[in-house]
Amino acid sequence: MLDTLGRSTGPNALHAILLAFPVALFTTALVTDIAYLRTEELQWTNFSSWLIAGGLVFTGLVLAWATVSLILGLRNGPWLRDAVYAGLLAALLVLGLVNAFQHSRDGWSSVETTGLVLSILCALLALAAAFIAHTRVFSREVGQ
Repeated sequence: MLDTLGRSTGPNALHAILLAFPVALFTTALVTDIAYLRTEELQWTNFSSWLIAGGLVFTGLVLAWATVSLILGLRNGPWLRDAVYAGLLAALLVLGLVNAFQHSRDGWSSVETTGLVLSILCALLALAAAFIAHTRVFSREVGQ
């Protein structure tokens, strides 16, 4: 879909694919944290650590893309929504890094309450960013 100046207003498929990874990885890290708390099997904390690390890599890529798009004004539409989207991604990156540090502690104390709360917050931020990205695309498709 093109606007009157010939610029693309539709979703970028690569950006959407990259955004799917933090959503999947951070929510799966939450699931593995819950599995650790229920079973006390240390391997679940290792899974969580790797999932969080992968989520951070893809969040960094998505944040860089969103920031460049925001600065260069590559997207048409509400600037505030794009700024909130980039802010959510930045908060996700910071909280994810704190979560990675928490999970790098010894296996017995890495999850506890702090690790679980951080995983819940990261999963919620990733889902909120995906929701905003989806509503941004949907509002452009219906012409709002």
